[in-house]
Amino acid sequence: MQTIKFRAAIAAVALAAFAAVPAAHAKAADSPVTEADLAAHMKILAGDAFEGRAPGTDGEDRTIAYIVGEWAKAGLEAVPGSATPWLQPVPFVETRALGGSATFRLGGRNLAIADDGVILTARDASVSLANLPTAFVGYGVDGAGKVNADVKGKLAIMLFDNAPFGDKLPRFRERRQLLADAGAAAVLVIATDAVPWDQLRDSAGSSAMRLASAPAGASVSGFLSAAAADALFKQAGQDGAALRAAAKSADYKGAALPVTADLTAQSATRAFASNNVIAKLPGANPDGKAVLFLGHWDHLGICGKEGDADRICNGAVDNASGIAVLIEVSKRLAKGPRPDRDIYFLATTAEEKGLLGAHYFAANPVVPLADITVALNIDTIAISPRGTPVATIGRGKPAYDAMVRSVATALGRKLDEDGEADAFVQRQDGWALGAKGVTSLMVGGSFSDMALLQAFLGGDYHGPGDNFSDKIPLGGAAEDADLHVALGRAFADTKRWAGK
Repeated sequence: MQTIKFRAAIAAVALAAFAAVPAAHAKAADSPVTEADLAAHMKILAGDAFEGRAPGTDGEDRTIAYIVGEWAKAGLEAVPGSATPWLQPVPFVETRALGGSATFRLGGRNLAIADDGVILTARDASVSLANLPTAFVGYGVDGAGKVNADVKGKLAIMLFDNAPFGDKLPRFRERRQLLADAGAAAVLVIATDAVPWDQLRDSAGSSAMRLASAPAGASVSGFLSAAAADALFKQAGQDGAALRAAAKSADYKGAALPVTADLTAQSATRAFASNNVIAKLPGANPDGKAVLFLGHWDHLGICGKEGDADRICNGAVDNASGIAVLIEVSKRLAKGPRPDRDIYFLATTAEEKGLLGAHYFAANPVVPLADITVALNIDTIAISPRGTPVATIGRGKPAYDAMVRSVATALGRKLDEDGEADAFVQRQDGWALGAKGVTSLMVGGSFSDMALLQAFLGGDYHGPGDNFSDKIPLGGAAEDADLHVALGRAFADTKRWAGK
């Protein structure tokens, strides 16, 4: 939780850094971003001293102080009139699971479901629910995004992913809330093989965060491993594969199971504030439109178990790399010819908990959302080597696609337009802004080479192995940083871009 003393320290860091910025800049062209530039920031942000950059910890304080100091040195300013210069406080409620049990019954007989295949979290300190009717609801909503079954007073069992509907359906957190809003007493989400069960149990299963202003959700929520779900379905006389196949229909109405559930769960809750970090580069000829760069500063903090050799999830690639790029892009745009339009830089909190900082900014913007001509999100950028083609998450608007193509090809970059990157549109902060009508793009090579990306997601991602090392391919990240400098200049140029 940020204190007055800490905020004063942030202001002092910013003022000292800003005093060192030359009053005039006389640079005709932007210097290339180097691998060494990015490595210098990543080594610090992903160092053990930052303790994995979890919201509401000392690691957050150190992260914010570093970002503010670097942005002030670059020549950025705090947003005028902000109540907490450089910071946008974001109020949260964290719920940490303390224990729980699940018993499923069929005809008075207890079913055999492994205890380690169920994760339960209570909305309140202690919850006990008995004899809940149980229903499998597929993806929880139909093809139109509406709750697809009667779940009032029931346990709803829902699939994790949103296939086969892709970005036409919200991700599991939003669908889980829709079920709670429809009266579900409890919601269990069946985990996917894409997220190892042990990893899910140790991270998402141990604590959850929500915006303080958000609905609290069902009385009990949690996860079922794929194996536990199939065991439950089989003992209830159902075939798990057949249920999953049926759920792919856009008009699927769910299936009642001849099973009742007794659920107990205990949790500890705390209210605290974390922060988005926001800075502004005033334009030379502002026209009421603005460009927004964003990336999340947070990661998972101390994630390992007691006794583990390495307990810190440092988040070097995810997303110290993105913050490093944001810093270097801000330096080039501030020191080179001043762009026409205002440019904002946003480092968000709690992306790892469901894009929460971005959702809060979208609901409480420091610049009218209608004035943001484009939002460029930078996340997990250190994946690919130099020369990797450029993919775009959020493509599909011809004028924007043409601008990206023009800027990329002018830098000698090839375009990857096979659409594979589209699968990640809901897994990044731009989704929160896109839901409010802001055109949001992720542009670069990291989401072009799917083999490299999947190797990271199946390896060091969200684990203690995501440390800084010389093995991280920063060549592609440096190229993508240069690309973002050029995109910023293009979208902020009132003659080149009309500000659609």
